[in-house]
Formats: sequence, structure tokens, C-alpha cells
Amino acid sequence: MAYILNIETATKNCSVALAKDGVVIICKEIAEEGFSHAEKLHLFIEDCIKEADVTLQDLSAVAVSQGPGSYTGLRIGVSAAKGLCFALSIPLIAIDTLQSLASQAHVADGVIIPMIDARRMEVYSAVFSAEGERLREVQAEIITEDSFSDYEEKVYFVGDCAEKCSTLLTNSNFVFLVEFKYPSANEMAQLSFEKYKKNDTVDVAYFEPYYLKDFMITTSKK
Repeated sequence: MAYILNIETATKNCSVALAKDGVVIICKEIAEEGFSHAEKLHLFIEDCIKEADVTLQDLSAVAVSQGPGSYTGLRIGVSAAKGLCFALSIPLIAIDTLQSLASQAHVADGVIIPMIDARRMEVYSAVFSAEGERLREVQAEIITEDSFSDYEEKVYFVGDCAEKCSTLLTNSNFVFLVEFKYPSANEMAQLSFEKYKKNDTVDVAYFEPYYLKDFMITTSKK
């Protein structure tokens, strides 16, 4: 039996989920323009532990969203996760932010492209199959009318970029799933449990978030 605390702070969504063997017991989250992570994160952690009627000492591991995403948000989440792991002598698990975002979309075919807003027309993106297999690694790129045009199958976009990208990405096979806007700790639960079972953890002392700061114009490839 494994209790894993999942922490997601890479975007405007401050999210915490406590899961038992990969199944979420309780999730607390709020998405605000002002990035209230510093004020809300520790309260959410305390609430999840208390409402689940467990203690911090019951935790088997802590999982944190590793990025890419907001520099400040990632620092807050990773610092909190590291502090807990150090204090409790438990492992730290790093979860790809775009992978957990893509996991929100359940589709039967095509590809899923999670995108996180950066600035202007810049985004962080990756490409996954409908089954969750990674087809293209994370990239920082500038969206143009030609972005992802070499995908002939159905393309499902998730993330907080729909408003600024939908006017450029107009191919008939493009679908914006606007209900899936931000990554959530809720989707981290199964991913972190699978990593826990494989002992796929990171060094608590040396782990750093994946900021992916450098941008360049790229052409999507299958």
C-alpha cells in the first residue's frame, strides 16, 4: 500500500492530490490569475492529509510536476516537495507536466498535443498518441499557421493556449479540448504510482525543475 502526495504548480493551477495505490483519495486545487501558490500550497497539503485521515508519516513518496512551466510556480512546488522528502526520508518522484496534462484527454484515435502558454505566441508542447505513448519530446516553439500541419490524423489540443492559438491552427483535423486547460495533480496519481513501483525516483538533493527557457521556431515532425 502506497500513499503518494502529488504536487502540481507549473501553471496558474495550484493543485495537490493524495492518492493510495494510484487512486486519488482527495484533490485540492485552485487556478487564479495571481498565482496564489505560495499562499495555497501548504494549506492544500495540510487539508488533503487531514481530510484523508492519515499523517505525513504515512506517505510513501512525494511526486512533483517537473515542468516545463512557470519558473516561480515550479520553484514553489519543487521546494515544498523536497522539504517533505528530506523531513520524512521518503523518495521524490518527478512527473512530466505535459504528460499529465495530456492524460486528461481520453480519445479513441489521433494524437494529443498538450500546450502550456509561455508568452506572446510561444508555447511548451509535446505529442502523445491516443494510448498515451510519447511521439515527440517536449519543445519550446513559436506557433505559426504551419505548426503541426504534417499531422493528417485528428489532432487534439489541450492546455491554456486555445484562445491565442485557435486563430492560427485552423486545419479541419484540429480539435481544441478547451475543458482541459491546466495540468492537475489528479492526473499525476497513476503516473507517479507507476514510477513508484519501478523505483523510478530522482535525487532529492540535486533535482531541479525542467524550465526549458530557450525558444526557437521549429517545424513539427512525426
